[in-house]
Amino acid sequence: MSRYARQAILPQVGAEGQARLSAAQVLVVGAGGLGVPVLQYLTGAGVGRITLVDGDRIATHNLHRQPLYRMDQVGRFKAEAAAEALAALNPEATVEPVTTWLDPANAPVLVARADLVMDCADTFAASLTLSDACMAAGKPLIAASALAMSGYAAGFCGGAPSLRALFPDLPERGATCDTAGVMGPVVATIGAVQAQMALSALLGLQPAPLGQLISFDAAQWRFGGFRFDAAAEPAHVLPFVAPSQIGPADLVIDLRTEEPAPFRKDALHLSPDQMHGQPLPPEGSRVILACRTGLRAHHAGCALQSRWTGQIALLAVPPTDQ
Repeated sequence: MSRYARQAILPQVGAEGQARLSAAQVLVVGAGGLGVPVLQYLTGAGVGRITLVDGDRIATHNLHRQPLYRMDQVGRFKAEAAAEALAALNPEATVEPVTTWLDPANAPVLVARADLVMDCADTFAASLTLSDACMAAGKPLIAASALAMSGYAAGFCGGAPSLRALFPDLPERGATCDTAGVMGPVVATIGAVQAQMALSALLGLQPAPLGQLISFDAAQWRFGGFRFDAAAEPAHVLPFVAPSQIGPADLVIDLRTEEPAPFRKDALHLSPDQMHGQPLPPEGSRVILACRTGLRAHHAGCALQSRWTGQIALLAVPPTDQ
C-alpha cells in the first residue's frame, strides 16, 4: 500500500493532488519550533522538494519545542540535522539544507525557486523580508508566530494581501521566547495549522488559505480566525537591506546600545533617543538603521521619516555566534 493512501483517498487530494504535492517545491525559512512540525508534515505528505534555510544551531534550551533533534546533536546546524531526519522519514522527499540566515540579498533568489514559501522564522526582519519578496514575485506565503500560550498562522501574498497590509503597525517592543517563554505544544499546534494551510494552497483547495488567519489561545482553549482579503497595502514602507547591500555613501546607524561597538567600523553607534539630537542627513543620501530584530530600527525609521524626506532602509544585524 502506498504511504500516501490515507490522504490520497480524500476527494480533495486523489492521485492528481498527490502528484501536485510530489512536484511541488517549497521554501521553509526556520527549522525551530514552528519549522519542526511544518517540515515533518510536509515531508510526510510527500512534498517533493523542500529548501530549508536556517543559520542557527541546535541548543539544549530549545529542545522542549523542537523534538526532531536529539541531545547528541546539540551544536550542529539545525538545517543539516533536520534534512537527515527527514530523509529517514520519507526518502521520496528531498530536503536541501541551507545553513545561512535569510536576508534581503538572498531572499529573492530563494523565493523565485519555490512554488510556496513558509515563514517559520522568529524575527520581524525575516518575516517582512519574506513578505516583500513573495509580494514582488507573486508567490504565496504561509506565515506563523507563537509565543507563550498563543499564536496564529495566516496566508499572505500570491494574490492575497501582504503581511504588511495585515500588520501595518508593529509593536513598540517585541517579546521573544527567551523573555516571555513558550509552550511546546502551542508551537506544534500552530505549526500543524501552518502545514495544513500550505498543503491546501498547493492543492488549490477552496476556500483558499490565502487571506485567512487562524488563531489559537491555549490559555482559554479557544480557536479563532478571520479573513483579510480586503486589507489595504501601506502606501509607504521602510524596506530591509542586507549588510552586503550597504553602499559607500550610505549613513549607517547601529541602534544596538546593548552592544559595546557598532557592527561595522564606519557606523554611528546611537540610541533611538540620541537620534533626535542629531542633525538631519544631507538630501540625496540613504540612511540605514540597524538593530538585532529590525523592530527598533523600524520605529526609529518612522520617527526619522516624519521629519526627513530622504531614503531610509532597515537592517537586522545577523548573529555572529555560529
